[in-house]
Amino acid sequence: MSAATTRSRTPDRLCAEAVDLARDAAEEAAAPGVIGEHVSLVSEGDRVVTHFFECREPGYRGWRWAVTVTRASRAKVVTLDETVLLPGPDALLAPEWVPWSERLRPGDMGPGDLLPTEADDLRLEPGYTGEDEPPPNSLLAEHPPSHDLVERVEAEDAELTDRRPAIDATTNSNRGQVAALAEELGMRRARVLSRYGLHTAADRWDEAYGAKTPMAQAAPASCESCGFLVPVGGSLRQAFGVCANEFSPADGRVVSLAYGCGGHSEAAVMPKPPTPPPPVLDSVAADELVLHPVRDGGSVPTEPDGSEDLGHS
Repeated sequence: MSAATTRSRTPDRLCAEAVDLARDAAEEAAAPGVIGEHVSLVSEGDRVVTHFFECREPGYRGWRWAVTVTRASRAKVVTLDETVLLPGPDALLAPEWVPWSERLRPGDMGPGDLLPTEADDLRLEPGYTGEDEPPPNSLLAEHPPSHDLVERVEAEDAELTDRRPAIDATTNSNRGQVAALAEELGMRRARVLSRYGLHTAADRWDEAYGAKTPMAQAAPASCESCGFLVPVGGSLRQAFGVCANEFSPADGRVVSLAYGCGGHSEAAVMPKPPTPPPPVLDSVAADELVLHPVRDGGSVPTEPDGSEDLGHS
């Protein structure tokens, strides 16, 4: 170890004793009353020492005010170098910054929000827009190929496929029909879902509404035999569909054919309500309420005739 290295690690005596100078500099840079006790000092080099003071400001737990002082060679006066607030070993730090594109989660978008997609997004690939019309925002659209390049590509294509002139004429005549059919089917899109995007979407849907979910494990049958399943088009119809049962937890969601719930259309058919038997006593018909007693009912005494002695003379 050299003598210069030894001197740099040994704090300079005059700089180490300049604690009051360092405290005054920290109090001038910080708010009043936030400078705490002197914590430690570190030798930064020859005649360069950094003093650390405790920071008492709320929200900066474990942070320290670092004041660096120095002096010139053979000088007796210590001068101020810099003052800065630095985190300590146990300082409370903010989490690492993450770009917004990585922080975005499903459901974060609201009305009016725009989510731009990158030009090289792996989930998308160029779609069909017609042979004579390149996709927008593509290299061919910005820099059209030269006439020589077009002829060279057509020549290589003809050599590889061994096309005949009659086939070329038929193909050229049908280009307009293919473009019109694609327009009618809604296929004229700049980009479509790539195989990678298709697989990632299938994995995401299978994880949310697939055979390994607790709901599917307890279901009496799978969605493949459910009448509420709406099939989808394309290659996804072999494994997925859309649930149309309003009482199902997956209503309106893309579900796996192996998924299932208790709302299966054929799991439990409700029986018809039973018809009650006729009553033994007629307790359904209305009872007649007599306002006046019936004379022959036995509840009204008979009136005396005129031959009965009424007790008069």
